[in-house]
Formats: sequence, structure tokens, C-alpha cells
Amino acid sequence: MNVEELKQAACDRVDELADELIHASREIHAHPEENFEERFAHDLLTDMLNRHGLNVTRHAYDLETAFDAEAGTKGASIAVLCEYDALPGIGHACGHNIIATAGLGAGLAAAAVAEQAGGRVRIMGTPAEEGGGGKVRMARAGAFDGVDAAMMVHPADADLIAMDCIAIHELTVAFSGRAAHAAAAPWEGRNALDAAVLGYMNIAAMRQHIRPNERIHGIFTKAGDKPNIVPSDTAMDWYVRSGTISSLQPLKQRVLTCLESAATACGCTMSHEWDVNPYADMVDNGPMVQAYVANAARLGRSVLDPVASGRRVVGSTDMGNISYLVPSIHPMIKVAPDGVPIHSVDFAHWAATAEGDKAVLDGAKAMAMTVIDLWASPGVLDQTQAAFATRPGGVEVL
Repeated sequence: MNVEELKQAACDRVDELADELIHASREIHAHPEENFEERFAHDLLTDMLNRHGLNVTRHAYDLETAFDAEAGTKGASIAVLCEYDALPGIGHACGHNIIATAGLGAGLAAAAVAEQAGGRVRIMGTPAEEGGGGKVRMARAGAFDGVDAAMMVHPADADLIAMDCIAIHELTVAFSGRAAHAAAAPWEGRNALDAAVLGYMNIAAMRQHIRPNERIHGIFTKAGDKPNIVPSDTAMDWYVRSGTISSLQPLKQRVLTCLESAATACGCTMSHEWDVNPYADMVDNGPMVQAYVANAARLGRSVLDPVASGRRVVGSTDMGNISYLVPSIHPMIKVAPDGVPIHSVDFAHWAATAEGDKAVLDGAKAMAMTVIDLWASPGVLDQTQAAFATRPGGVEVL
């Protein structure tokens, strides 16, 4: 079979699986599960892989809700990644039900032609993208050793070549002071809430002096027990984001300085802890993006450059870490009407509509054809590896 015949066979396979893939997407949407609790989605997806003849490793890499399956016996190993965790309170407002089933469909379609194309495909279930760092933990356990390229597709309100994925590190902060009666002897107290409020204001003042692609946002998770008791212990959670994992490091120190100085000013002490799974920025591989764009065009989707079109979607993902390890892409596929943002109640609605169903099938086809390009189209894998060699070096992402 030539490349065109392989691509047509893969698309035909997605069409054969269409009812199953759409049913799975709707079921995952109807059963939202948060970080590392995705047991329903894990079992549904791995059962489908088994039913279609793939040998699946369930509960892979010491994660209860991760999985890994492979087809093909020789050639380049291309990983298609499935996410399926939901958000607290608003369910699949990031459309991970679509990511999961588009990835599953792409993997099964590529598996159907792997031997003829001379390649191998990995279908990986990667839990807890919404802050849990499932891909990072899997990578530390060796999941991406021997993988030549990786891809996934993410729903949005437009077809875009990439998401503007910036680096993020989560921070937990605690202030300790001294309790006292707020009326009888306030001078005896050291107000930990004042320290937290002052730290918040320090960061708010600093925000006008950070780069346009940097973000700092935090909440109070503990603010005291009763108004007439000077608060002795308070706590905050912060997200610190920057354009790259490298530029994130000095910003983190500036944030800590804001908070530590507030503690000192109020006569309190401060402790902090950075999350063990920072997310890196996304380094999208140019040749892989070009292949995906051409394949999506075959399906009638015009995939836009977010910068040129003014349709940028900013966020953070643990796929960024993977993009530093192997050539990777993270394109966006249109699910919702223009202007409906991800992580909203409205977007959760659109993730389980006919538009969402179409994105499952088109995403599966576009990725399967891109896998085939990496296997069989002359020069694509070589160009992909050459582009990957130019990525930023000396960056620790695990």
C-alpha cells in the first residue's frame, strides 16, 4: 500500500469505529472524574482496546488510571495520547472526553495499518492533566523511552495549529503568627492573615511589571477561625506561569520575595512548598504541525495560526514536558462556537454535542494520517527529528 492508500484505510477504520467512539465520548462526558480518579474512563477505554485485539497494560507505570497499548512490530514508534480527567464542579469543560476518544480512534486506525506501513503505534492513557502531572509521572517511570514522536488533539472554539501553552508551577504557602484576643489584647498577637493579605497585595503590585505572557494568580485557603481571634495560621495556593520553563525560574523567586517580605513585615514566619510536577511550555514540532494541517485540510478543516489569526488560547499542560523529551504536537480542534472559552460551563455543554462528536472522528482521522506520514511519507520523520534537535537545551522538565 502507498501512503494515500494507507491514509484512506485508516480513515475508513475510523468510520467503522464511529458509533463506538462517539458512545465512549458521551459516556466519559456523562461520568466526569477528577485527577487520578478516572476509573470509569480507564476501564471503558482499555476494554475497547482489548475488544479490538490490542494487548493493553492497565494501571501502567504505577498509576491506577494510566494505560499503555502498542501495535506494530518494527519501525518508528509514535505515541497518541489520551486524556480523560475532568474539572471540579464543571465536569468536562476542557473536553477531555474528546481528547480521549479521538486519541483512541487514531490509535486503533493506525494500528490497523501498522504492519503495512512499517511502523509502531503506542496508545497511552495519561491521567490527571488538570494539575496532577500524569504525563510527567509516566515519563519519570520510562513511558516515553523509545518513543520517536507524540501527539494529541485538544478541543477549542477554533481549529488552531497550537495552543499557547506556557510553563506553570504551583505553590502552597503557609503563614504562622500568634493568636490573641482581638479586643482585649491585640498587641499580643501577630496577625497571619495580615501577612497573607499583604503578600497578596505585594504580588498584585508586581503584576504590572511582569511580561505579557506571564500570569500569577492565587487564592486564600485558610484565613482564620473567628473575627475576635487574631489569626495565627493562614494558607494560600498560587499558580505562577511564564512563557518558558526557563523564564519561569526568576519569576518564582520574585513571587517568594513578595510573600516572605510580607511575613517579615507582620512579625510572622512563612513556609512554602512547590508542587513536584511543574509544567513546561509546549514546543510544537514544525514538520509534524505541517503534516497535521495538511491532513486536517483533507477533512475540510482549515487549521489557523493562532498568532496570525488573533485566536490564541492560553493555558498550561503537562504535554509541554513531553515536548522537551520527544517531538510533539498539541493542535486545537473546533468544538464550540467562536468565543466560547475552555474551562467554562458553556464549553462543557458543547463537548457532548454533534460538533463534539465530529471533532472526535476528525481528530482521530487527522492524527492517524499524521502517524502514517511519520512512518511512510519520505523525509517527514527525518525533518521532524532535525527540528526537534533545535529545541531549547539544558532544561530540566522531569
